[in-house]
Order: sequence, then C-alpha cells, then structure tokens
Amino acid sequence: MVLEIEIYGSKKLREKAIEVEKVDDSILELLDNMVATMKKIKGIGLAAPQVGINKRIFVIDIDDGITRKIINPKLEYLKKLVSNEEGCLSVPGVFKNVDRFERVKATYLNEKSEMITEEVEGVLARAFQHEYDHLEGILFVDKISPVAKRLVNKKLQLLAKEGQK
Repeated sequence: MVLEIEIYGSKKLREKAIEVEKVDDSILELLDNMVATMKKIKGIGLAAPQVGINKRIFVIDIDDGITRKIINPKLEYLKKLVSNEEGCLSVPGVFKNVDRFERVKATYLNEKSEMITEEVEGVLARAFQHEYDHLEGILFVDKISPVAKRLVNKKLQLLAKEGQK
C-alpha cells in the first residue's frame, strides 16, 4: 500500500521518533508499505515520520541492488564533511547543498531482528544521515546555509501552509 507523505510544515516531521520495541507483523507491514511508497514516488529513502508514523524506522534503496529496512539506527560519523545537493520527498521542489559526513558506521536492526553494522560512504552515507535526521525531527533545509534558506524561503512558506492542513 502506498502511504501519504507528510509535507514541510507538518508537526509530525518535527517530533523525535520513538524506538521500536519489537519487530512484529505491524512493523513488517509498515516497512513493506514504506518501500512501496518510496519506489512509487522514486525516492532513495523514506523515514517513518514522513508517513506520519512516530517510529525510529527508515528504508533506503540507492539502486545498488539492496533495499535496506532499518530499525532503531545509531550512526557514528567517521570521515570529513562534504557538500552535495539534496532534496526530500517532504520538501518537494527544493534542492540545496548540505554538508554531510562522507563515511558513517551504521548499527541497526533489520526486518529479521538481526543486528547489522556496516560502514557506508558516498550516496548511501548521505541517505543514512538524511533519513536519520528525520528520526530526530530535523529536515535537510535546517542544515542549509542562511543565504540558501533565504532563496527558498517563499517556497518553504507555501509548503508550510500545505503541510499544516
């Protein structure tokens, strides 16, 4: 099932997500629905808060043959900051450069309740950090430069009106 995306301005995007206590059928169904939603709208990542669910869950598929289903992640930032353009399904039409760590160590549960630890870099590291921020109530536009923020301010105001509906 394809889920509805929360848009910039929604209070649900600003809440800190809570940990998943048990990977049960409802969590597995949510993960499957999030993957279907992400693929339908051609995203590379989607966090549960973006579909109005206050859980520490996200999915990532950067077209590397692996769809990652991530539960209760923890990140360790390993390598220098690099700037690259980002967008977000919850902030449609806005693309700006964001500084992110080039390499991260991610530890999380997968859909089988297995503890996974992997070091990732490049686009995958960026996606992990972007989606992790959603779990903390942070959007990528919170991390752009003040000048860049002024350039997209009008668009953000329009989105905020839509997102508060």
